Order: sequence, then structure tokens, then C-alpha cells
Amino acid sequence: MWPLVVNFWVLLVGLAIGSFLNVCIYRLPRSLSLISPSSMCPGCKTPIPFYDNVPILSYFWLRGRCRFCGAGFSLRYPVVELVSGLFAVAVFDRYGFSWESLFLYGLIGALLVITFIDIDHQIIPDVITLPGIVIGFLASFLLGYITYQESLIGIILGGGLLLSVAWGYYLLTKREGMGGGDIKLLAMLGAFLGWKGVIFTILAASAIGTLVGIAVALRTGGGRRLAIPFGPFISLGAILNVFFGTQIIEWYVALMR
Repeated sequence: MWPLVVNFWVLLVGLAIGSFLNVCIYRLPRSLSLISPSSMCPGCKTPIPFYDNVPILSYFWLRGRCRFCGAGFSLRYPVVELVSGLFAVAVFDRYGFSWESLFLYGLIGALLVITFIDIDHQIIPDVITLPGIVIGFLASFLLGYITYQESLIGIILGGGLLLSVAWGYYLLTKREGMGGGDIKLLAMLGAFLGWKGVIFTILAASAIGTLVGIAVALRTGGGRRLAIPFGPFISLGAILNVFFGTQIIEWYVALMR
């Protein structure tokens, strides 16, 4: 009974944080303040009262529309809130109540913001990744799951690996196939997850990205070139590493014996 009560409260906190993540997703690409003004309808600009700003419930109570002008809200809002809440429960179930859990959940929250901004705008904000590199490296001195040496090597490997791929692609095709945002994102992940996490993340992201690319090509007939952002795949690979990286690596090593 007690674990269920704890998970319920963790879920509520995660839902509330998910509401803030939605603010970040909308405002960061537009260079708007995350603090002021308060949440408002993007259609009529009317401030949203607190009772219409309850995570998930308000969306369905109002049927996904503004109370004042009737403008529709994206289904993404409750989805991000729900995913944030579920990840909060998953992280604290996996790692317990610790600083490690807080930092890893913060990383996942940042990756959710990055994912949806990259999907919408094909950019990865420096305001997330550059401070993230510093925070991840400093955290390695305080937390026990990686050493500061692993974090530093992860930063160098993460940034350098994608930078090498980007240069190689440009030399072969004379086109830019990967943005600087992806490079800084992987450097940030190296700071948080270490060099082993970087290798796992890039392999998982490449595999998932390839499968999605094939599916998209089959659906569209392969007749036109589509620009698919790589940031969401990197983010998904990193989240897989947080929860299953060690088990997957051990399974793969055992399979190769």
C-alpha cells in the first residue's frame, strides 16, 4: 500500500512538471520568458485560470478547447504531462529516492523538451544543451553512477563522434546532414551518461532512426527526400540507456560468446 501512495504522489509531481515542460516546448523556440506572463491561450491571449490548468484533467474537461474563445489545444499537452508523470514514477522505482534519480529525471525532462522542439522547429536549443554539459560534468563529482573521467571522455567522445560523422557526410555529399545541435546534445549526454552511455545512445539512435526512415520511405514511396530530425532518436536512445542500457549490453555480450 505504501509504495502505491508514494508512486501516486510522484506521479502528481511528474504531471505538474510535465505542464512546465509544455511551457518550455512552446516558449523556448520563440525566445519567450518561461516565467512571465502566466499561461495563456495562444489564440485569444487570455490568461488561463488555475482551475483550467490542472494537468490532463483540464484538457479533457474543456474538451481540448479554450474556455473563452473556443480555440483548440493540441493533444500533445496532456501527452507530454502523462509521459512526464510516468517517467517520474519509472525513474524513482528504478533508482530510488536519491540525487541520482533527480538528475536522471531532469535529464529525461530536458530530452522531452528537446524532442518536441526538434520535431516542430528542427532546432535543439543551446540554452538546454550547453548548461546541460556543465551540469552533467559537475554532477559526476557528486554522484556515484559515473566518474568525472567517464563524464569528460563522454563529452569529448559525444561531441567529437557526431562532429566527425557530420564532416564525413559533408565531404562525401557536399550537403549538411547533421546540425550542430545534435553534436551538442550528444556531448551533453556524454556528460550525464559517460562514454559507455554515448556509445549505446548513438547505436540505439541509429538503429531506431534507420527503422523509422525505412518505414517513412515505404509509406511515401521513396520518391522524395524528407528531412527527419535526429534529435528525437538520440533522446530515445539516451532514455533507453537510462533504464535498460546495462541489461541490453550484457545480453548482447552474452549473445556474442
